[in-house]
Amino acid sequence: MPTVLVIDDDPKLLKMLQRTLTYESLNVFTASNGLEALPIVQAQKPDLIIVDWMMPKMDGVTFIQRLRDEENKTMVLMLTARDAIEDRVDGLESGADDYLVKPFAPAELVARVHAMLRRVEAKPENQKVAYSDITLDPSTREAKRGDLELNLTVTEFNLLHMLLRHPRQVLERRQILNDVWGYDFGGDDNVLEIYVGYLRKKLEAGGGSRVIQTVRGIGYVLREE
Repeated sequence: MPTVLVIDDDPKLLKMLQRTLTYESLNVFTASNGLEALPIVQAQKPDLIIVDWMMPKMDGVTFIQRLRDEENKTMVLMLTARDAIEDRVDGLESGADDYLVKPFAPAELVARVHAMLRRVEAKPENQKVAYSDITLDPSTREAKRGDLELNLTVTEFNLLHMLLRHPRQVLERRQILNDVWGYDFGGDDNVLEIYVGYLRKKLEAGGGSRVIQTVRGIGYVLREE
């Protein structure tokens, strides 16, 4: 049974989320702020974390940054009433894997949660894939560029895996979102742009050339400049 940790300082919302997700046959733990949640993460090792942005003691952005600084790759869905584009970007840049604006329909939350858990539980093809000096081994979850080992989150790994399976092929944004995020009900292109940026930064960290190219108005393609 997958385990989900829900973090929110609104007791009524927290109870509703716990009830809704438990009904979906998920093992649910709760916390009222990021500081309270940290020991739960260590003890329970959840498969997915749902966290509110605005909370006392430790807000959602600080909590996610703390996880990523400790190289914790647990998938995170951020909840917030802040719906401006710059807020979404800030949330995703903190290390969140997805972003859901309040108020939201419980059905949409459930759909997002199941989509994210499918990504965690998915067993990709075991065949190694490579392009140029980039290699990825799904069986060991290892990725390298030359001799540089890439420390990738689940989402980053899945995104790179998709690109490597389709080298030199232009992929539409919606196609990538469907494959990597499971957005069969629609999604936000901002999350894709942010994660392409993450991958570029890691792939180019050792002085490597840019291999993920933007095709304006369409999507992205993996090819050398």
